[in-house]
Amino acid sequence: MPIDNDVYDRVGATWWDEDNPLNMLHGSLTPGRFAYFREVLANRLGRDYTGLRALDIGSGGGFLAEEFAGIGFRVVGVDPSVVSVAAARRHAATGDLDIDYRVGAGERLPVADSEYDVVYCCDVLEHVSDLDAVMRETARALKPGGLYLFDTINRTRVSRLVAIKIMQEWRLTRLFDTAVHDWSMCIRPAELVDALDRRGLRTGEVVGLGPRSKNPLRVLDMARASRGRLSWGEASRRLDFGRTRSTAISYMGYAVKG
Repeated sequence: MPIDNDVYDRVGATWWDEDNPLNMLHGSLTPGRFAYFREVLANRLGRDYTGLRALDIGSGGGFLAEEFAGIGFRVVGVDPSVVSVAAARRHAATGDLDIDYRVGAGERLPVADSEYDVVYCCDVLEHVSDLDAVMRETARALKPGGLYLFDTINRTRVSRLVAIKIMQEWRLTRLFDTAVHDWSMCIRPAELVDALDRRGLRTGEVVGLGPRSKNPLRVLDMARASRGRLSWGEASRRLDFGRTRSTAISYMGYAVKG
């Protein structure tokens, strides 16, 4: 079944609503991945980001864009969903955040060459039809020595169970009644490292990203959320997504433009 990327136009007006399944990407995933990214930023760039520019590829409702803006970056967010971009702009305005959101795709970014100190791309690479084109555009947008931060879903039996069976196919626990992932499009770490290397982006580290809760009742929380008895945001927080030892479900990391 092909990926239904139009779902972001159908439900993207309410990314920040905890009852929207898209809020699963925020509840604990935003703080989990951002905690790791802040460690990398501190180690590579120090702790003062005043005047630095960051590009968010696949910015969605603006979850990570607002985090980067909040620590001092001048952020540009690019997303193909007009509805999601509008939602991100509205939410940024409520917090008086000056984020420049643009409609566009990772394969053809509406940005100038060598413009950004940091480019990041999360929950996106497993959706793109031309990974090499996205890597080419990422490298083009980065300044020499610029930092690329990423996460994506691995292609393993475990990820197939979690990301496809539980979160997409099983009627009692799925987020949407449509396909948002195609397991064959998920990317193994070695494949992504090769794609980065071809564009002059040297991988510095790859670490695991996934639920840290070991409580099997978390699956029941998914079923409760799908019935409207628990918010998706709360289900995400109970799963406690963040850095893990295993890369079997998802992974995150960074690369540097040589």
